[in-house]
Amino acid sequence: MGNASQTPASKRIADLLDDSSFVEVGAFVAARSTDFHMAEKATPGDGVVTGYGTIGGQLVYVFSQDATVLGGSLGEMHAKKIAHLYTLALKMGAPVIGLLDSAGLRLEEATDALHGFGKWYLAQTKASGVVPQITAVFGHCGGGLALAAGLSDFVLMESKSAKLFVNSPNAIPGNDASKCDNGGAKFQSDEAGLVDFAGTESEVLELIRELVGLLPANNEDDQSYTDCDDDLNRLCAGLENYAGDTGEALRIISDDRFFLELKPGYAKGMAIGFIRINGVTVGCVANRSETTDGDGKKESLGPCLTYEGCKKAARFVNFCDAFDIPILTLVNTRGYKSTLDEERHIASSAASLTYAFANATVPKVTVIVGDAFGSAYLVMNGKTLGADVVYAWPTAQIATMDAQAAAKILYADEIAKSDNAVSFIAEKAGQIAAGQSGAVSAAKRGYVDDIIEANQTRQRVAAAYEMLFTKREDRPAKKHGSL
Repeated sequence: MGNASQTPASKRIADLLDDSSFVEVGAFVAARSTDFHMAEKATPGDGVVTGYGTIGGQLVYVFSQDATVLGGSLGEMHAKKIAHLYTLALKMGAPVIGLLDSAGLRLEEATDALHGFGKWYLAQTKASGVVPQITAVFGHCGGGLALAAGLSDFVLMESKSAKLFVNSPNAIPGNDASKCDNGGAKFQSDEAGLVDFAGTESEVLELIRELVGLLPANNEDDQSYTDCDDDLNRLCAGLENYAGDTGEALRIISDDRFFLELKPGYAKGMAIGFIRINGVTVGCVANRSETTDGDGKKESLGPCLTYEGCKKAARFVNFCDAFDIPILTLVNTRGYKSTLDEERHIASSAASLTYAFANATVPKVTVIVGDAFGSAYLVMNGKTLGADVVYAWPTAQIATMDAQAAAKILYADEIAKSDNAVSFIAEKAGQIAAGQSGAVSAAKRGYVDDIIEANQTRQRVAAAYEMLFTKREDRPAKKHGSL
């Protein structure tokens, strides 16, 4: 590994890649600047190790910032090496993995360093939707460097000492790290929602390897599958008990109970992640109204869409569509969360998710496992939004709103005159539910393709994706949408 063979930066590369597979590129590059006595300072590799290797035999390009060289700060040549790596990755159609540990912009190089940031951003933007970009933060990632993380498809973070921020805690008026450490992994994972996974350094590196094995190498690659030893006709006994805890439902449906959940601590009411069906990687979006911990204790999350959940899901759907990854949606929502804070954001966030689903041309299967009320159901990839196949469990309710709420509106005058309003509302709600809200009613109108028993979900979803394997869908010619 050239000049940096013993540094933490190069060790991370060695731990990440297949044994002896790394080939360094640009090992002799050094800083060009002579201002502020820079000529007197040794800058091997200009503070970043770049090159290529394999993960599970698959080609990847990787760069790892070296904090032992000027704090890993980003200068002109540092950025040039990273941009060159992106050029190679785009030519070869292989993922780019960035391991960040940097003091930030190199002040000695002034606008040359700033220009380097711009070249890096441009390279990431060109690569977006063409090759997967995975960023892991192991040390400091502050200021403009945080934008490089935000431009990535997946962000992972070492949970103990890594810091990720635009403005450091002490630079925010009225705040410091002891009050709110906005640079810590917990904040960026659970509150900001930027980080997909936080853990030890070894856990982060292992998850990168797992992601590379799950994802296509590029937007034209179809190798994101493996052999399946799990029975495609396996019945999922008791699956109906997980209409609320859909994260567990996805695990049960998947090959060998595999579910890689992303951003698990952020917007918990919306679960996103990857499963495998018949060995093929499938992206999943699911409403989740409850979770169960290891001791069997349940946490209620509410049955409604939130703006954070919609934002989280929309970006994930866009990624899956860009890389031709089929999408599975599990629906169980009664509407939108009703608070003033939600009202500030929910319309635009829900519109973004609506657009993402409607715009996606990959195979899309939706399973209604509980309630599907109002436009919140449509947002979750309803039939009319473009889902290719829609299934519903027998207990599903599909309606404009809850039957009791509908009864109160439709029969307001009769209720006012009734001697027993509670009984009258219950009677009318039952009629509405039976005639308009049930799964059978939706199926009769063509909004549901079939009503399936919960335990048949795996086999029916697998069959749908097999049927949709050669799906092609044309859209109106345009440069791009505006959302």
